[in-house]
Amino acid sequence: MLRLSIRVPNVPKAFNDYTLAFLADIHHGPFVPLSYVTHVINITNELKANAICLGGDYVHRDRKYIAPCINELRNLKAQQGVYAVLGNHDHWEGAQETRDALNRNNITDLTNTGMWLIKGDARLRLCGVGDLWEDYQELDKALGDAGDRDAVVLMSHNPDYVEKIADRRIGLILSGHNHGGQVVIPFIGALVVPSRYGQKYLHGLVQAPATQVFVTR
Repeated sequence: MLRLSIRVPNVPKAFNDYTLAFLADIHHGPFVPLSYVTHVINITNELKANAICLGGDYVHRDRKYIAPCINELRNLKAQQGVYAVLGNHDHWEGAQETRDALNRNNITDLTNTGMWLIKGDARLRLCGVGDLWEDYQELDKALGDAGDRDAVVLMSHNPDYVEKIADRRIGLILSGHNHGGQVVIPFIGALVVPSRYGQKYLHGLVQAPATQVFVTR
């Protein structure tokens, strides 16, 4: 588990101690048991985050894993809610079934939309876009009425999308997808990265053309 403090432009003072927990690429399936999902949830809940963001790819290989995984994710606890976007695997296994499961379990789907997190008189825009490979991205709808002086955090499963963004209202993007390379050889690096930009968006905090993106492993 990585704990990271990131400076996001325009964050109001009321949010200075605000904590976002971010999970992506859980991939419950034949190689990742539900017990592991429960373990991740327990660790996340110990953080007592103000809000929790889910970056997609909840299952792997079969749609039968969708309901058990999302049903377990409802045990995530955050004072201001749990929010999600979908990844490419969610589309491959069943996008509508995934969305229905999120809705049943009170997890807010922020695909191509957003909402304001409120603390007193201050606000922070949390929003999301569809998967780069299997969906479409409506950034204007996600940003809503956010202005140049607002703080904005955007979820995009695939970090390659950041190369298309020129809107500087977005202070931080949260992504997954690349798994930190998954198989990495010392002095050589990751053998396979599903990105058009090589190892640039492998993991960690990366400066993109118009904003910054954190890519979880």
